[in-house]
Amino acid sequence: MNICLIEPFHSGSHAAWAEEYARRSRHRVELLTLPGRHWKWRMHGGAVTLARRFHERGLQPDLLLAGDMLDLTTFLALTRDQTAGLPVALYCHENQLSYPWSPADADPGKQRDAHYAFINYSSALAADAVLFNSRYHRDDFFRELPAFLKSFPDQNELQSVAQLEAKSSVLPLGLDLRRFDRHQPRGTKKDGPPLILWNHRWEYDKNPEDFFQALYRLRDEGLAFEVAVLGESYRQAPPVFAEAKERLGSRIVQFGYAESFADYARWLWRADLLPVTSRHDFFGASVVQAIYCGCTPLLPDRLAYPEHLPEELRGRFLYKDGEGLLKKLRTMLTDPTPPPEKLHDHVAGYDWAEWAGRYDGLMEKLVTERAVQVDTNT
Repeated sequence: MNICLIEPFHSGSHAAWAEEYARRSRHRVELLTLPGRHWKWRMHGGAVTLARRFHERGLQPDLLLAGDMLDLTTFLALTRDQTAGLPVALYCHENQLSYPWSPADADPGKQRDAHYAFINYSSALAADAVLFNSRYHRDDFFRELPAFLKSFPDQNELQSVAQLEAKSSVLPLGLDLRRFDRHQPRGTKKDGPPLILWNHRWEYDKNPEDFFQALYRLRDEGLAFEVAVLGESYRQAPPVFAEAKERLGSRIVQFGYAESFADYARWLWRADLLPVTSRHDFFGASVVQAIYCGCTPLLPDRLAYPEHLPEELRGRFLYKDGEGLLKKLRTMLTDPTPPPEKLHDHVAGYDWAEWAGRYDGLMEKLVTERAVQVDTNT
């Protein structure tokens, strides 16, 4: 079977997901992508460019698998001579109904932000299957959608919510976790103070302010720790990172993006604690990676994070508020203990070895159902 995987924002976790599935699938997966920049323009115009390239490459897939940043309705309209009979799956890494807007973005204030969410909505309508990367994400999308539709003056199409729910399901993000194994150090973790890890994007939605404020308070209490600040930074990284570099000084043993996967993996295996303060995560690949590498998580009891912990351990590794974060992190610093093996085993279930076959099976089911539908109608 030939699958055309269409990703207008081919960067970071989007790119890793697409490329890794293409390698692990038993089918032929051809990638049709654009570089991961200018996200608004990708959602507006990416479909036009990708439709042109689809024709130029003469692709003849049996199924389309599209990322959520594609305006699927436009793409299908422009390629209808080739794609009119094809089954289509929409994979939702995120959605613009509930993705938090940057305080520096002018679009919400100018009331021109709704169109991106509408692209997600209309794309979901056009797809045969809508796939969410976590239960939280699916629930969040359908919690927000009715109010979004009601915000329009008439013809709100509220009945479409149930139609979309009926064709939606959860398909967790596949991750190449076993790739980390070859960089696992021998023996026990290093001597010295506990190493606290930040391995997320340097952006507002990851809430670095609360992360570093917690570290300042614990430093002022005299607790010993070091900090490794990894993750990708952009031109306008929040100023709190530069401030933290100065205020934490020699406690910071790594500051900046790891240039190679080997370096990144070694830092994750070396780290002891992962306090997370994010305001947004529809899945949280960086969190899963750190837990897999033996880093003890301390996660907010919200978003997708509870799904990454065995139910019986959630009370130990989840916190409710800022004071809860401080209390639990303080305990972990003063009485460090290795994380239970159950944490590693739980997130190991996201590896492609577990999920590639399930992805393939779902894609095959969509093709079979479309063939039956065609036979029934002829």
